[in-house]
Amino acid sequence: MVRLSVNVNKIATLRNSRGGSLPSVIDAVRVCLEAGATGITVHPRADERHIRRSDVREIAALLAPRRADVEFNIEGDPRPDLLALVREVRPHQCTLVPVTPGEITSQAGWPASTPAAAVRAVVGDLQERGIRVSLFVDPEEAPVRWAASMGAARIELYTEPFAAAFKSGPDQARWSFHRYTAAAEFAHSLGLGINAGHDLDLQNLALFRTLPHLDEVSIGHALISHALYVGLDRAVRDYLHACRSSA
Repeated sequence: MVRLSVNVNKIATLRNSRGGSLPSVIDAVRVCLEAGATGITVHPRADERHIRRSDVREIAALLAPRRADVEFNIEGDPRPDLLALVREVRPHQCTLVPVTPGEITSQAGWPASTPAAAVRAVVGDLQERGIRVSLFVDPEEAPVRWAASMGAARIELYTEPFAAAFKSGPDQARWSFHRYTAAAEFAHSLGLGINAGHDLDLQNLALFRTLPHLDEVSIGHALISHALYVGLDRAVRDYLHACRSSA
């Protein structure tokens, strides 16, 4: 079964747009758990424009008693304050992503030309502490090979290109999916686990969930957008169903 990790950044974005404490990120996490979510993802950026360090600590405390069945995933660039927070709260997984100054959201995976020494040191340090490391990459052989050489346990495939192809029609969707399948098979041959995320939704999951060796999808924007119409509990259940069935 493909696991669903709900990214709750958008809850924090809405809260921060007004100030105060509503909507509550921690209450949203509780609803996700009650609906059956198997994971929670956060991406605390340096400017704290959505998830704050205090949110990360509160979520970690809430999830601690359920560590055996609910996975906590912290994603972000390997800057010192983010790594210190990860070492402090010890999530199940840390997904390292490249960040471009001024970006609204992630735009690409790590290129294979990324200098190796610093990334390899971070990966080794976190995994020695029992924190699984996943590296955010494009669905191409070179960055997948690079991720394996860094000592990562998993990759997260950047799926925005697939989502765009899916909107363009079935032929484009199948062509793009073939590219992701090749990347997944290659990653699996190198011993890497496979996660995926970015612009996945209820429609394109019907195809993408069939990706070989797919362990987990991380979904935030589309799920929270869906929740505006059906409620958060129903939205999580709908996405869980999409992860389990192509019907």
